[in-house]
Amino acid sequence: MRMLGKKSAEAVYIIAEAGVNHNGDLELARRLIDIAADAGADAVKFQTFQAGKLTSRQAPKAAYQKLNTTSEETQFEMLSKLELNAVAHRLLIDHCRRRDIQFLSTPFDPESMDLLAGTFDLPVLKIPSGEITNGPFLLKAARTGKILVLSTGMSTLGEIETALGVLAFGYLDDNGQPSPEKMQRAYCSEAGQDALAAKVTLLHCTTEYPAPYEEVNLRAMVTMQHAFGLSVGLSDHTPGIAVPAAAVALGAVVIEKHFTLDKNMPGPDHSASLAPDELRAMIASVRQIEKALGDGRKIPSPAELKNRDVARKSLVAACPISKGESFREDNIAIKRPGTGLSPMAYWSLLNGAANRSYEKDDLIDTLNCIAPNVVIESNESEKK
Repeated sequence: MRMLGKKSAEAVYIIAEAGVNHNGDLELARRLIDIAADAGADAVKFQTFQAGKLTSRQAPKAAYQKLNTTSEETQFEMLSKLELNAVAHRLLIDHCRRRDIQFLSTPFDPESMDLLAGTFDLPVLKIPSGEITNGPFLLKAARTGKILVLSTGMSTLGEIETALGVLAFGYLDDNGQPSPEKMQRAYCSEAGQDALAAKVTLLHCTTEYPAPYEEVNLRAMVTMQHAFGLSVGLSDHTPGIAVPAAAVALGAVVIEKHFTLDKNMPGPDHSASLAPDELRAMIASVRQIEKALGDGRKIPSPAELKNRDVARKSLVAACPISKGESFREDNIAIKRPGTGLSPMAYWSLLNGAANRSYEKDDLIDTLNCIAPNVVIESNESEKK
């Protein structure tokens, strides 16, 4: 099982977001774990909350939630049907262990954070976009000492920096009384920056379901990486799999994507989620792109080397050349293969005298030409 925070430097960590797509059904939750594991995801993530702690009984649902659920019910009524209790969490964690996939969950209230970080001692907590301005919640999360994956939907750079200040203070101070000044000092300190670099990954996110492509603004992920010097990734809500692949090309080290058993099932998130075959395709695409990115050095690859002599050209005789005859523009040609004298030596060869005779298309070699005071390099010398 590959764990977030212990990944190799080049590996993109893929979180298959089951969320609440289990519809409150434990067996369906297990099937979602199986789908994520079979697809090759590194982790499967659920959501942990107590409806009464998360929302008031009068809170309205979002527009996308109204579209995909019973419009008459409140957000509280909808969420009450989607809770997973402690026993369910234990069973799902055990199933993840059997399937060799990391169990993650997003806490939405302090008690749920205690369950995940305390009771189950999970090494990673996912902090949702809606909590990025919830200072006390962020402080509690940091004081668990856990690795945090922080989504940044709906936020500005200033709000992210403020949140990171809370986290830095929480990591450095177990029980001190926070203040804006103390949090800023913690954020600006070397120890605070080290703690954030070791513990926090920022996820760019567009909080809409589904998210319009024109509002994704993937370059903002790069902006966050430059602004804060932290690992970055994408929590993606767009249709399809193109945007996660593009995020990897831009430097994402974590990709999070909702998936479901069936997009047509009732529930708030199913329609904006990937079907099982799409999840497999996304993960395959990400793995292909991370291989293709390489190490950035511009040198011939092993696969290219075997083609170089075939694709490149050499200096050859354009017509028969007699021994002692001068090399001229009209008796020198440039043709494949690239096993002879490099065309880069063309100008140096001009006016040199042939030290032997050549037939048309014979490779011209430096050992048999007389060009006083001229050093000519060949393709052969390039290879040495």
